[in-house]
Amino acid sequence: MSPVLAGVLQLLALTAALALAYRPLGDHMARVYSSGKHYRPEKWIYKAIGADPTAEMRWPAYLRGVLAFSAVGVLFLYALQRAQGILPGSLGFRAIDPDQAFNTAASFVANTNWQSYAGEQAMGHVVQTGGLAVQNFVSAAVGMAVAVALVRGFARSRTGELGNFWADLVRGTVRILLPISVIGAIVLVACGAIQNFAGIHGVGQFLGGTQQWNGGAVASQEVIKELGTNGGGYFNANSAHPFENPTPFSNLFEVFLILVIPFALTRTFGRMVASLRQGYAILATMATIWLAFTALMMWTEFAHHGPAFEAAGGAMEGKETRFGIGASAIFSVATTLTSTGAVNSFHSSFTGLGGGIQLLGMQLGEIAPGGVGSGLYGMLIMAVIAVFLAGLMVGRTPEYLGKKIGTREIKLAACYILITPALVLCFTAAAMALPTPPHSMLNSGAHGFSEVLYAYTSGANNNGSAFAGLNADTQWYNSTIGIAMLLGRFLPMVFVLALAGSLAEQKPVPETAGTLRTDKPLYTGLLVGTILIVTGLTYFPALALGPLAEGLAS
Repeated sequence: MSPVLAGVLQLLALTAALALAYRPLGDHMARVYSSGKHYRPEKWIYKAIGADPTAEMRWPAYLRGVLAFSAVGVLFLYALQRAQGILPGSLGFRAIDPDQAFNTAASFVANTNWQSYAGEQAMGHVVQTGGLAVQNFVSAAVGMAVAVALVRGFARSRTGELGNFWADLVRGTVRILLPISVIGAIVLVACGAIQNFAGIHGVGQFLGGTQQWNGGAVASQEVIKELGTNGGGYFNANSAHPFENPTPFSNLFEVFLILVIPFALTRTFGRMVASLRQGYAILATMATIWLAFTALMMWTEFAHHGPAFEAAGGAMEGKETRFGIGASAIFSVATTLTSTGAVNSFHSSFTGLGGGIQLLGMQLGEIAPGGVGSGLYGMLIMAVIAVFLAGLMVGRTPEYLGKKIGTREIKLAACYILITPALVLCFTAAAMALPTPPHSMLNSGAHGFSEVLYAYTSGANNNGSAFAGLNADTQWYNSTIGIAMLLGRFLPMVFVLALAGSLAEQKPVPETAGTLRTDKPLYTGLLVGTILIVTGLTYFPALALGPLAEGLAS
């Protein structure tokens, strides 16, 4: 079987699996977030944290819950890393340095999972399992809670109440993420991923020395790393490591885990706003961009010219031979179009245009299908922008799902789409202008610029993957990327929840003959065009200096 055909068949199998899971999972999540019932374990949690799950919250109270919970998470994870040297199960590793501990705490709480350290050489069992893995669950649940709050803003009227953050957080963790993770971990163990608490041990003689490896609860952390669109690997090689991702089947299964909740949330959205067709329109937009990016990535990696590429069947540099080009391209697009950041290949070794696709996928806002929760609310913000533009073209007040998009709503949506590009471009410009940060670049010229641009794009968009040609373990990059991750995660949530509160207070507008049908293919095309044009206008100059210049020169 040719590598191209193998890649196409894997993409078809993945699409079929996602289609089979779409309806049951989407309906289940809608029931979870609409239920008034609280299970006994959930009641214990509410009692322990002193929360009343039945109390409705307006958007400022909901936001305070999000920020307070996340701030406690940052402080706890920072303290855990700083105390690692005296903790049991530390495997003899010392405490993490302050700047790296801050970066890692910000990273995992922000659902970014950017890693400027080698996991098997820095983190012991307690930090990995009791700190990082726990944040993989709850940071994903926070994103889902904010998305559901926005959906309630569309679904409700004449009230500013958006639900209860603590109930949404606990239900998302206990009823959605935990059950799927248990099943997924069993599948990964069956594929060969390790799951233990073994210490450091030798595995054989290589070039006169002994190769040392850690054990660890890898399968359980790997599954929530992908399912929660987190991305932080137990090992430095991430999902290219055979202990995390042993076989081609486990590789495809991990891509399925990355995509299944973000895609299924469109069904949840349709259920909660009482219009499945609206959910299908959002799904069609996400799927169109995802499939187009995947096809383009596979073409750039398979069709690159040169005798070395032709002999290898494509651009094999930096890719695992057990996965090949097709599976690496599928994985790469899935992680950069979501906020996952996991890698099964060396992104810096992709072709120039391939690296540009990875960058653009993150710069779209990771909304196709995007992160767990963040993809849905990001896409709904773009839907608001699209109906506003349509209203300008026909001279009519824009409406979406029976809600008028007025001055307040469009200002909040505009702030949402501007904050992340501002963070990316300002931090990149500062890193290139100052004398010290460029010393961390492995390469010069357009590729070196792409390394820096990729790092801040990944951080501010809460992705976490890296070009891997940049030494980011410095005080400058640990501090600035940490700040970019926190601001890129929580500032947009402010605008999302404020928009949700504004929409929930409105009186529904009856549909008329002049109302734009947002459940039709015409609107889907408008939404795709809006996403690409807004992103292109924002990032095109920076992309022209980096991956486009490199791709055209090769």
